[in-house]
Amino acid sequence: WYPAVTDFLRSGLFRWAGDANSFVGDAYIELVCSPNNPDGAIRDALLGSGGAGKAVHDLAYYWPQYTPITRRADHDIMLFTMSKSTGHAGTRIGWALVKDREVARRMTKFVELNTVSVSKDSQLRAARVLRAVSDGYDGGASRHQLFDFGRRKMAERWRMLREAAAASGIFSLPEVTSGRCNFANETAANNHAFAWLRCDREDVEDCAGFLRGHKMLTRSGNQFGADPRYVRVSMLGRDDAYDIFIRRLASLK
Repeated sequence: WYPAVTDFLRSGLFRWAGDANSFVGDAYIELVCSPNNPDGAIRDALLGSGGAGKAVHDLAYYWPQYTPITRRADHDIMLFTMSKSTGHAGTRIGWALVKDREVARRMTKFVELNTVSVSKDSQLRAARVLRAVSDGYDGGASRHQLFDFGRRKMAERWRMLREAAAASGIFSLPEVTSGRCNFANETAANNHAFAWLRCDREDVEDCAGFLRGHKMLTRSGNQFGADPRYVRVSMLGRDDAYDIFIRRLASLK
């Protein structure tokens, strides 16, 4: 996604320079997606902020239904979105927490020039949703606690996926990992929003194409600079669609 947007803008001010591990130079914007899309790994900045360089932390998936909240996020620039936190993607609302006032001013000006303004309807809807989520945790236990519900739902979906992969015998998934979640005040497993699935059948080199032939849509690993035997599977679809996917995946041999 980042390279595609960067190339599309065709700016004379910047270009996509690839992996931060191999970057050489002083002027840069380092994008840190944590948990990472597509494999859910927790990432830290390699270059960081300093001098002519800035690190931008994309924390779209840093919510307790997906991963243990092991530490307080305290970065110079942090990005969030309604679509991953509560599922209200249609509001098209995201927000940033920015320490540097001048950087925040420039970001605000960019939004103003790019979109003229942000829909007031969307802002009101997002504020109402976030207030409802917050109210669910105000005053003790409540059956309207979004993150607890989401964590149970994601854990169930991951259980179903691992069972389907085992039943098929030709797919593998990363090992289960967990950590102490400061939000839930207990040890919690990582139940990422996406699954990094590998096809282990020797005659299959393009896993996305193989699954597409069996009416399952995924994103190929080569879209993420990885081996095409890997695919990214969305874990966030509707129940009926996810159930169909699980049945089809388990039937493959």
